[in-house]
Amino acid sequence: MSPWSVAAPCTPDCLDDSTPRVPLTETARRYAALTHTLIRSVATGERLADPRVLRGQARAVLHALGVRLETGPPVPGITPGALVVANHISWLDAVALLAVEPVTVLAKREVGQWPVVGTLARRIGTRFIDRGAVRELPDAVAELTDLLRSGRSVLVFPQATTWCTVAGGRFHRAAFQAAVDAGAPVRPMTVDYLQGGVPTTVAAFLGSDDFTTSLRRVAQARALSVRVTAHPELRGTDRRTLAAAAAAAVCGPRPPAHTATRVAA
Repeated sequence: MSPWSVAAPCTPDCLDDSTPRVPLTETARRYAALTHTLIRSVATGERLADPRVLRGQARAVLHALGVRLETGPPVPGITPGALVVANHISWLDAVALLAVEPVTVLAKREVGQWPVVGTLARRIGTRFIDRGAVRELPDAVAELTDLLRSGRSVLVFPQATTWCTVAGGRFHRAAFQAAVDAGAPVRPMTVDYLQGGVPTTVAAFLGSDDFTTSLRRVAQARALSVRVTAHPELRGTDRRTLAAAAAAAVCGPRPPAHTATRVAA
């Protein structure tokens, strides 16, 4: 059993098929704009890892897809070398978070195999893990600890898989051990998706979904916005307490939509 191996009960049935869509001409325009943006990102080369360049390119991806970025009020006292933790709904989560604060991303190994996206993920220094390989866990935590000690902030999705809502699953504790070992703060972030100001599941990446299908839904969505809300930093010496406090900050009073099922490595 791996602490990062979770089978979420969310499926494409959780998606709302009644969400408003843009005309086909607008969808085509968005695909063209996204293609242009990705080509420009690839051409940027190693400079893509520069925080200012990365933030600009992440925002350009959102703009190309017609996704509006909303941010909450800034949180004072931001510390470098923080473990940034967020709920996980979509592949778009990382793009939105990088558009707010460029950080090193910890992602599942499969992302590195996605066309173009995998290349760009490697270019920006993404660290990949095999969520089902429990034997790799100590090395992954040690590498994460070293990154935090070096002063680099790292983004982790401790719900371990994608869900249809913010409060989809509990926060797993493995990554929080790295924050404890490094003496690093934990910075909770909440990612919400809305259409016309109303919560939506259209951006969710669920079950048997593939990247192409999910991308098409996002490109077709009318008035889609992603809201990123930062919360005050947390510190502690117990990973269980830190994980619980981070989950409470990210999910608030919202009840979990489903119960997760742990799967064997």
